[in-house]
Amino acid sequence: MRIFDLIPAGGIVDDLRSETKEGVLRELSDAVCRAVPGMSPDHLASVLLDREALGSTGIGEGVAIPHGKMPGIDRLIAAFGRSRGGVQFASLDGKPARIFFLVVAPESNSAGMHLKALARISRLVKDERFRRSLLEAEGIEGLSRALREEDELA
Repeated sequence: MRIFDLIPAGGIVDDLRSETKEGVLRELSDAVCRAVPGMSPDHLASVLLDREALGSTGIGEGVAIPHGKMPGIDRLIAAFGRSRGGVQFASLDGKPARIFFLVVAPESNSAGMHLKALARISRLVKDERFRRSLLEAEGIEGLSRALREEDELA
């Protein structure tokens, strides 16, 4: 599974403006919903916030992988965001998150692919070199290149 293939055009947000968890989830929801006609950014943000209430998706080392399931979509979709200043995300290590991978799966019959995507992203972001390349990339083009190259290596 190639993560970059799950990210639609416009699904990379170079400089997240929000300083709160909810704000970041809303910004990333907007990015996803621009690419999926009929999906409501407010509904997606609500689904993500409900998931966060169960436990933070901030996994540490400056990374968060918010995720949820939505009715009305037929495929897995992802977005990527980078926060230059970092956002408190109740991460396991207490550090602010700066790298965000949002994963949205169809509500039904998607458990396998949903878990596979989360596992793939988790493996990728364990690599400090990859995290650094995402933080140092220049603009959306640089982020796209870093994501594509890592997909090809792994």
